[in-house]
Amino acid sequence: MKKTLTNTMLAACAAMIALAGCQRVAPNYAGVLMENYGRDGKNDFTIVTGKVSTAAPGTELFQVPLFDQRGEFSEPVTLKAADNTEFTARPTYSYKVMKNRAIDVVFDNKHIEKADTENGKDGFMQSLEDNILEPRIYDLVKEESRKYKTDTLMADGGSLAFEKRLEETVRQEFQRRGLELESFSAQLEFSDKVREKIDSRNEVNTNISVLDQQIEEQKKRNELERLKTEQALIQSQGLTKEILYKQFIDKWDGRTPLYGIAPEFLKMTK
Repeated sequence: MKKTLTNTMLAACAAMIALAGCQRVAPNYAGVLMENYGRDGKNDFTIVTGKVSTAAPGTELFQVPLFDQRGEFSEPVTLKAADNTEFTARPTYSYKVMKNRAIDVVFDNKHIEKADTENGKDGFMQSLEDNILEPRIYDLVKEESRKYKTDTLMADGGSLAFEKRLEETVRQEFQRRGLELESFSAQLEFSDKVREKIDSRNEVNTNISVLDQQIEEQKKRNELERLKTEQALIQSQGLTKEILYKQFIDKWDGRTPLYGIAPEFLKMTK
């Protein structure tokens, strides 16, 4: 009787241990099972589904969400343009893990501790953003900002061109890490002092542009007057004595008395 009871208790304990050492991969998650403490590199990592036993020593199940993740810098970061003007950015982004790269994502980042989250976000992904992605994004934004002058960034379409180029750079970085970037916004902000400085500079440039236009217009007018003067000179040089005589005859009826000195062609010779 005692032997039977002992066996029953042992069986119950074994069952409890087995149940405690089993996990189920959640829907829309990629299950990545690490065995043997990952000592053999990626060979110790496999994609699993359903119920998975994690009772063996050195075994751990990572559940990687395959749906969209959204990240945002907790505070603005300070940047410098090519002309050393300071401005801020507070990037926001969204992305998701490539299913066929789930093992790469886990293997490359298994060393980071899962973050404690209050908004229900996966701790592994939150830690990935805080410790890996956002520091790298900051480096990329800082590097890109040094390629632009402040007035270029604040001009029409300037910040948009900056963000498009930066977004492509971040996309390539995410792809290298097994992530697909869905959206990105740098959210640049300039101080009131910088805005006033740029507005004043733009006003001066506008006034200079108007003056340049007026100068070019006056040059054209002067050129036109010069051409008119040259044309008049050419015409006056072409009025020979014979042409003047002809014009006089065309206008004189032959009867009207002439007063004063008569034209030479009317003088009769004896």
